[in-house]
Amino acid sequence: MPLRTLVVVNPRSAGGATGRRWPALAARLRDALGPIDVERTRGPRDAERIVREGVRAGVELVIVAGGDGTLSEATAGLLGAGLGRYAQLAVLPLGTGGDFARGLGLPSELDAALARIARGKTRPLDAGRIHFQDRDGRPASTYFLNIASFGLSGRVTERVNRAPKMLGGRVSFLIGTLGAIAGWRAMPVRLRVDDEVVHQGPLHLAAVANGSHFGGGMRVAPDARPDDGTFDVVWIGDAPKLRLVRNLPLLYQGRHLPLPEVSVRRGVRVEAEPLPGGEAAPIEIDGEPLGRLPARFELLPGALTFRGVDP
Repeated sequence: MPLRTLVVVNPRSAGGATGRRWPALAARLRDALGPIDVERTRGPRDAERIVREGVRAGVELVIVAGGDGTLSEATAGLLGAGLGRYAQLAVLPLGTGGDFARGLGLPSELDAALARIARGKTRPLDAGRIHFQDRDGRPASTYFLNIASFGLSGRVTERVNRAPKMLGGRVSFLIGTLGAIAGWRAMPVRLRVDDEVVHQGPLHLAAVANGSHFGGGMRVAPDARPDDGTFDVVWIGDAPKLRLVRNLPLLYQGRHLPLPEVSVRRGVRVEAEPLPGGEAAPIEIDGEPLGRLPARFELLPGALTFRGVDP
């Protein structure tokens, strides 16, 4: 008996291309999967509400038709309501970045992605919870699936989300990265992993990685796996901005870890705070701007059941 399926569509993903293509896409989904319910997001965090209400009403499979941000909201909808065990999650990577699907090796072509979902293979995946300071300085918390990061990457996502995305995810994030570096300076941060201070001083970027890719294809944490029960924490200490630009190709290839300014630790609890007198670094989760430091990150092992991923 087929699972009751809800497809959450972000019509604004991929610069609005998903909305324009949706009538044709919906027909292909029904051909591959049978009866489906469809809900379109109408604004920020709407996917979180849609998923929460849908699963409480009996939905057993949630398919996200959108990008990493929409998938992150769906994760928050499930885990924030304690529903991670009640429904499976799947993705049709139609957004700007598609980094989580890229890290899992999921196909970007729609029919191939649908075939995987239809086959029904599932895999338990970890997720993360973050406690942070919102843009108004108030304490807040939410969940993420792929990568939460702060520093330069937070500034990049602010730029990318303000700009048109007709050039696609890789180019959009590359342009956003180069533009952000031009006006950037390292921020003083104290970073702890599993209660040990691992960095204290100027820092360009830190990624708390459940998945391996972010920023439209950058392999920031090439060894991270979303089912191994640990975060890969990667950070870039102080270095000249020209060196950052020169080493960008290594970041896309996942060959940056041996650089002297790059460090890696694994752990399940991460804390970051600005040093006294320093500016609070901006945070992003799964390609979406979030808030500011201080922040605490916690791993939630096996929190979700993901469909369409080989065991």
